[in-house]
Amino acid sequence: MPTVGTPEDTICAIATPAGEGGIGIVRISGPHAVDIASHVVRLRSKKSLHTLASHKLHLADILFPPVRSIGSHSTSEPLQLTGQIVDEGLVVYMKAPRSFTAEDVVEIHCHGGWLVLQRVCEACIASGARLAEAGEFTKRAFLNGRLDLSQAEAVLDTIRAKSELGLKLAQRQLRGELTQQVHRLRSGLVSLLAHLEAGIDFVDEDIAFVGRDEMIVSLQETLAHIRRMLATAETGRVLREGVRVVIAGEPNVGKSSLLNSLLHENRAIVTDIPGTTRDLIEESTVWQGLRVTLVDTAGLRDTTDLVELEGIRRSKEAQDQADIVLHVLDGTRLTQIDLGSIRLLSFGRDDLLVVNKIDLVAAGSVQSLSHTLRAITRCEVLPISVRTGEGLDALKVAIQAQFVKPSFEPGDSVMVTQVRHRVALERAEASLQESLASIERGIAPEFVAVDLRGAGDALGEIVGAVTSDEVLDRIFSEFCIGK
Repeated sequence: MPTVGTPEDTICAIATPAGEGGIGIVRISGPHAVDIASHVVRLRSKKSLHTLASHKLHLADILFPPVRSIGSHSTSEPLQLTGQIVDEGLVVYMKAPRSFTAEDVVEIHCHGGWLVLQRVCEACIASGARLAEAGEFTKRAFLNGRLDLSQAEAVLDTIRAKSELGLKLAQRQLRGELTQQVHRLRSGLVSLLAHLEAGIDFVDEDIAFVGRDEMIVSLQETLAHIRRMLATAETGRVLREGVRVVIAGEPNVGKSSLLNSLLHENRAIVTDIPGTTRDLIEESTVWQGLRVTLVDTAGLRDTTDLVELEGIRRSKEAQDQADIVLHVLDGTRLTQIDLGSIRLLSFGRDDLLVVNKIDLVAAGSVQSLSHTLRAITRCEVLPISVRTGEGLDALKVAIQAQFVKPSFEPGDSVMVTQVRHRVALERAEASLQESLASIERGIAPEFVAVDLRGAGDALGEIVGAVTSDEVLDRIFSEFCIGK
């Protein structure tokens, strides 16, 4: 076999999650996949694995260890697999290029116990395969042209999806919608660049292959398209990763009770004693397809308690890392204090001011209080009662509205979900702006061509047409072994 670590190796790995399950899968991929699998499985039909039709399941015994010489891939030797039977299962052969990796692939489907899968994987390794690296199956799919780089990233997003909207978006990326958009934009730039460079090459012939006005219009259209894509980046990130919502405020304003109500479970301890919550309490839920991570924090107040001080420090740190902060106030206290002091609080414009315990305040006072708060703060004011549930649905809607429009559907437009894609688009945007500025100033076309090429290369990085081994290694290292 070739040196370990080369694309010519035949690799194997457990392709199903760790733990017990009804079914587990060991995947083998590479030029010797069938030979190696032939050492490990014995078909109940007595047929040779090499003679099987592609993409059909066959009942087999799974054995360890093979009797014939380990590492031999000759198909001329008779199969004499009389080793210990590890399990029985199903075997499927997927002939190249009609497989996930576009290589010969054999999958062994057995019972999903950890020990069984480990033994099957060890048998494959003993028969000449090597253990796959993290993400190596998907990396091979990319290198073999089965997927482009943005689709490979969508595979990981599909695996990690925690919400319906995130899954729909990942599936759209996997089907190549972003790829098609990027290819169209890049193709247009390459065509412009070709005409521009042709004009440079034939400058003595006084031939204009593309007019100045035509080029400006084309570049402006491409630039506008890129900007529309960039405008989706924040929503795309939220749909992919979810929203982090931090609940902050003074002690005993109802932060922990609000967490429990939004989760519909008693996740945090609730008492009348100030300072009960001293550390971050974090839990995730899904609202209408959007994953929301709620974080309860220690009450903010002056204290000399070292443990409570650490909790307050963590609370402030959590607010800095939040997508949105719910600043919870006690409505019964606000009727007795100078509301002007609210001005001094560092509320973000997109944060929400939540006034709790309105069930204990007269209706007219609640309206007056809300009106006053809206006049002196920059953020939206939402009166609620955790005890009665009043206003909680409106609070959920307000949180979602900060990130996703109520009528939003993932199929509305191509959406940017990865930081890597956003950075590449920003570079393409900057290069196109330079190109347009150069054209309008009458700078030599050679300099315009440099910026056009830079924009095209930046777009090419998104789909992997232009990339480096370092970028590939970083992307695929995020995958689990077996995918």
